[in-house]
Amino acid sequence: MDRTFSVAPRVDGLAPVLAPDIRLLVLGSLPGDASLRAAQYYAHPRNAFWRLTGQALGEDLEALAYEARLERLKARRIGLWDVIASAERSGSLDAAIRSPEAADLRGLVATLPDLRAVAFNGGLAARLGRRILADQADLMLLDLPSSSPAHARPLAEKAARWAALSDFL
Repeated sequence: MDRTFSVAPRVDGLAPVLAPDIRLLVLGSLPGDASLRAAQYYAHPRNAFWRLTGQALGEDLEALAYEARLERLKARRIGLWDVIASAERSGSLDAAIRSPEAADLRGLVATLPDLRAVAFNGGLAARLGRRILADQADLMLLDLPSSSPAHARPLAEKAARWAALSDFL
């Protein structure tokens, strides 16, 4: 019997999107294949991140080019990153992640004096991120439903939870 095992490729995440005065940091787990190919956060056309975030901000972020979206986030004092810096993964699903290497969230948080809240985009980001940031008593930690199309909650239900982002702007 052939016991050949395929090893998933190791994928590295994207660089954080930050400004020195951010008040809110939104953390995903690890960008999916479409985002990594485009070198853009939430690049999959069915991912609702830009729609959900735009609704919380009262702005149509989806209508903007990617760089303009990032500039609007920074202007509103919002940063983006992920809890996983790299991992083995075939495909885009969080369930396929193996051997994750955590991002240096504690190091990043230490450089952001105005940071008030961290929002986790999805269950895996929340589980891992809460473990890493458990000792950060001065930060509000928010668990949000995943913006991914793989998590098929109604958009209105997701939007109601994502609306909490506006409390930290």
